[in-house]
Amino acid sequence: MNLDKFKHQHTDILRSIATLRALAHAGVEANATAIAQGIVAMSGTIKLHLAVEDQVLYPALQRGGNADLARMGRQYQSEMASIASAYDAFARRWNTADSVRRDAEGFRSEANVVLRRVFERMQREDHDFYPRIEEDETADCH
Repeated sequence: MNLDKFKHQHTDILRSIATLRALAHAGVEANATAIAQGIVAMSGTIKLHLAVEDQVLYPALQRGGNADLARMGRQYQSEMASIASAYDAFARRWNTADSVRRDAEGFRSEANVVLRRVFERMQREDHDFYPRIEEDETADCH
């Protein structure tokens, strides 16, 4: 399975998180509009990424011949449910400039928790999960 699209989406999401962090450091209230727009844009990428994982990646791992990868896929999918739910609530709460401006500290606090979880999860996928999938495919080719 070609994971390039997944990796590219991770790069886009990580770039969005870095942009949000920079905007928040520069001043949440002053950058509320850009922050809200960034969250809306990032949410589209995250929703697409999760849908493709659920519809393509995880089912392919379940159908594949590697029981360890199938188990790993189930674990990752299960863990992602709570992360996705927390992100969805975060995105709905902070998707307008007014909501961000009204509670800058609340935004900052929630962003630190939720976006860190998203960031850490993608790091695990990039460093542990995706390489295992690619290793398995390489082994199957030889």
